[in-house]
Amino acid sequence: MARGTLRIYLGAAPGVGKTYAMLSEAHRRVERGTDCVVAWVEHHHRPRTEVMLHGLEQVPRREIEYRGGTFTEMDVDAVLRRAPAVALVDELAHTNVPGSRHAKRWQDVEDLLAAGIDVISTVNIQHLESLGDVVESITGVRQRETVPDEVVRRADQIELVDMSPQALRRRMAHGNIYKPDKVDAALSNYFRPGNLTALRELALLWVADRVDAYLTEYRSEHRVSAIWGSRERIVVGLTGGPEGRTLIRRAARLAEKGAGGEVMAVYISRSDGLTGASPKELALQRTLVEGLGGTFHHVVGDDIPAALLDFARGVNATQIVLGVSRRRSCQYVFGPGVGATVARESGPDLDVHLITHAEAGKGRGLPVARGARLGRARVISGWMAGVLGPLLLTWLLNSAVPDVGLANDMLLFLSLTVAAALLGGLVPALASAVVGSLLLNWFFTPPVQALTIADPQNIVAIVVFVGVAVAVASVVDLAARRTHQAARLRAESEILSFLAGNVLRGETGLEELLERVRETFGMESVALLERTGETAPWTCTGSVGPRPAVTPDDADVDVPVGDHMALSLRGRVLPAADRRVLAAFAAQAAVVVDRRRLKGEAARAEELAEGNRIRTALLAAVSHDLRTPLAGIKAAVTSLRSDDVEWSEEDRAELLEAIEEGADRLDQLVGNLLDMSRLQTGTVTPVLRETDLDEVVPMALGGVPEDSVELDIPETLPMVLIDRGLLERAVANVVENAVKHSPPGEKVLVSASALADRVELRVVDRGPGVPDEAKERIFEPFQRYGDSPRGVGVGLGLAVARGFTESLRGAVHAEDTPGGGLTMVLSVPMAPERLDQPALPAAAGT
Repeated sequence: MARGTLRIYLGAAPGVGKTYAMLSEAHRRVERGTDCVVAWVEHHHRPRTEVMLHGLEQVPRREIEYRGGTFTEMDVDAVLRRAPAVALVDELAHTNVPGSRHAKRWQDVEDLLAAGIDVISTVNIQHLESLGDVVESITGVRQRETVPDEVVRRADQIELVDMSPQALRRRMAHGNIYKPDKVDAALSNYFRPGNLTALRELALLWVADRVDAYLTEYRSEHRVSAIWGSRERIVVGLTGGPEGRTLIRRAARLAEKGAGGEVMAVYISRSDGLTGASPKELALQRTLVEGLGGTFHHVVGDDIPAALLDFARGVNATQIVLGVSRRRSCQYVFGPGVGATVARESGPDLDVHLITHAEAGKGRGLPVARGARLGRARVISGWMAGVLGPLLLTWLLNSAVPDVGLANDMLLFLSLTVAAALLGGLVPALASAVVGSLLLNWFFTPPVQALTIADPQNIVAIVVFVGVAVAVASVVDLAARRTHQAARLRAESEILSFLAGNVLRGETGLEELLERVRETFGMESVALLERTGETAPWTCTGSVGPRPAVTPDDADVDVPVGDHMALSLRGRVLPAADRRVLAAFAAQAAVVVDRRRLKGEAARAEELAEGNRIRTALLAAVSHDLRTPLAGIKAAVTSLRSDDVEWSEEDRAELLEAIEEGADRLDQLVGNLLDMSRLQTGTVTPVLRETDLDEVVPMALGGVPEDSVELDIPETLPMVLIDRGLLERAVANVVENAVKHSPPGEKVLVSASALADRVELRVVDRGPGVPDEAKERIFEPFQRYGDSPRGVGVGLGLAVARGFTESLRGAVHAEDTPGGGLTMVLSVPMAPERLDQPALPAAAGT
């Protein structure tokens, strides 16, 4: 049986219209005669969505008993027995009630697809598993119900249901998504314009990447080598020279002219040693291109034009940006250059831009980091000039320009020997001298066509020729070697100075440093290994690249750093000359690791300093604030025990009341101090249980007058996952603080509502309020805001409330109350089984 197809309507947020679009598609299919049923659709009491269910066959839901309640879920077995052609399954990321066939709804959908049933489903971008951290950083809400990205990526069709944030907020304000009592809280929290804009961008980018992956897969399957300009991808070819920054900025301007333009900078190094680029300049160019929204790539290839074109075609690029060659005019005799070669071989589907810059035509300077190795191409050229050159010159002198004189013949042959030395070094030059002397003796020295020499003067001339040729070749080769050695030392000094600067500034992280090692030496992977002792196993402190070495024995190059650390490289064996610079990198890596550990120790020292500060403030609180209620208790007790005064019953009652109030106050102060001590030492261990909020909040109001608080806790709120004792203490501190600052006769409002996968408790007072710059400071320990006198508290109530709430994976923050005052918002997570989904934005379908 063929597997069914999956079509998903993807939205950026609840309310954009996913369920409505799915039902509209179902009506279209039914009108065409397709057997289509509703396996599960949640309309959340939205009239327009509910109307769309009319005329569609609905499979009865399955009822499940759980914890004394009855809940409904999709009946997978009933849908399989019905065997429709198409099934509608809303809310793909939904968590099923325990006792269902599967834990997650997407697993139910997999069963339907395996049975050959086509499925149409919906999901919001915030429910994708890989985006959980990103969504939490944007909205402050952690999504508990998620679906693996791979499940959505495997869908045969993904359709984005889009809506602008302004339109979605208008729909929300009109009551088309949530009930009126939840609109204000939703608009001021999850549905803020910034949140919706960021979520919309996430959805658009995710779908664009999915489309791009499908296009790449299609091109690979159909072996499409031609470039399809679906969007502008601009590849910038870098040489490591100073002109690279100009090219990157120019490419960024080109990308801005086209929608969705992308810039990819690529540096191609040869595989025969250190790269010929300045590491400092490459680091600056990497930072620049990443700052402009592009990406940096490092490719190893000996044929630079071919490697550049292969990379561009591999990423489906549409344009290549190169700089005008830095070569001088005379250097073009050795070839047309990279720019001209790339332009010639790019074909009609890949545009090549040659950008002028300030370094054009100034020369490449000395070759960097090749040591004394001249390269295979130069050595071959030297042998051709030294061996084939004399043969060709002999033919020309015998046929085209005979009788130029033996002296001129020797000078011409000597020029070929010098050319062989310049190109290939000493050995090709010596070979050229030997071949040239033999040819001179045979063809141009009487008697010709014989290896004998009649005139003694000619013998001297031949000997002088060989001596001069050998001497010139040796000098030229020595100069070339010294030039390359100087260039190598310049490259090494530039690398070492760059590393030293990073050590002083502390700018480079471990992964960045290892990536720079990989780029500099053209390796496959680099890893920093460490162990605690001689016999202890190696552990990887940091690595870059595929398949990093797990032990030094697995690496192609191993540089020890001290007794218990090693820098291991994979890719090829490096020559001994490169190990000096590599040792400097290894030492820098050890410094980075030590610095990171020192930072950790500094952080721990800072924690200790903060603890000392807390203890100092605690002593100050004990010395003054705790003595105030003790002094009142002592005075009242002394008065009662005094025999000099005859107290009336009213006076006795008043003194006893003062003793009780002082004791209560003292108990509260000591409790806060102990709680703060527990938070500072990290000994708060919550015992999380599913609890109804209306069972906790009333218990927290015992310390305030009965008529000072107005409660609004709906009984329909979902259960929360909390430690009852910790939350009760946090709520008590916040409410007491609100009552203390409220004007006489004004009640504090304590209300609760559900938002996404959290429940928010809002404590609203009509007091003087707090300015924005002080809203975070009031949560610091031992802080009193405004004119609060000493003796009324030690300033720990809100600090303890925040600490306890955060230990419950919740949050506390302060907002302005419309019309004046302060609103404290406590947010705590719902229990995992979110059964009352109509109230939850994150689980809403449309």
